[in-house]
Amino acid sequence: MRVLVTGALGMLGRAVVSRLSGESQVFSKVVGVDLADGDLTQPEVVEDLIQRHDPQWVIHCAAWTDVDGAETSQEQAMTVNRDATANLVSACGNQGCGLTYISTDYVFNGEGPSENPSNIPHLGYPENYQRDPVNYYGQTKAAGEQCVEAMNGPWQIVRISWLFGEGPVNFPQTIRRLLGERETLRVVNDQLGCPTFTEDLAGVLTFLVSERHHGIFHVTNAGACTWYEFAQEVARLVGTDPERIVPCPSSEYPTPATRPRFSVLNSSALERVGCPVRPTWQDALGRYLQLLSSGD
Repeated sequence: MRVLVTGALGMLGRAVVSRLSGESQVFSKVVGVDLADGDLTQPEVVEDLIQRHDPQWVIHCAAWTDVDGAETSQEQAMTVNRDATANLVSACGNQGCGLTYISTDYVFNGEGPSENPSNIPHLGYPENYQRDPVNYYGQTKAAGEQCVEAMNGPWQIVRISWLFGEGPVNFPQTIRRLLGERETLRVVNDQLGCPTFTEDLAGVLTFLVSERHHGIFHVTNAGACTWYEFAQEVARLVGTDPERIVPCPSSEYPTPATRPRFSVLNSSALERVGCPVRPTWQDALGRYLQLLSSGD
């Protein structure tokens, strides 16, 4: 299979290109493109990229990811997340190739499914739950999903949450750095979600694309935690006292964009198509921190 990966220089895009390139028996050609290769918000640019590289499948990792910035740059965020996706939907449909759209837990309202109270966190949002974003970033990603669902051709929507991996900034990396600078850290303890390691996500995307599965999938590492619990595990794994992490409410860190308090994603669709079980977030975090340590 010939695959084109957008956003190839981003945290996820890099992991996806690397993983697919190592699966040469499945993927005969893996091409990564980023902004320097063309502006995806321009339809003619997208058509040219698709025709020139002739992929059989596109994994769309490129996106506006600045959640707070989306509140003040709404038009730009919507153009990047909805319009660029619509352009890919059109070009892929014309070319007859499949499309995987990377989406987010932020398409939900963060209150937890009404039939699945948030005090049962291991269940989480099912794939077919109604979209109801609480911030503008979530609205842009939901709009992108709607474009993909209308696609004339094979498509996948892959929702992820709390992403971390190789890149300049992410939560575990920040906590690790701050533990070396401060005696204690206050971290919010009233938002619940599922950390997702880019390397493990890339493995699942490899499975979904190679098998050409259709539909909406929730892909995270196994288990759920709060940001406070996530930070405590970082402290433990780097060999310091987890009690240096102090819990606090989200109200102590007001942000322009509202954050959902419940972001647990149910992955039943993955189990139905036979995807191997994902490692726990604790296991993933341990492997990621080892990578960071090896680079010190």
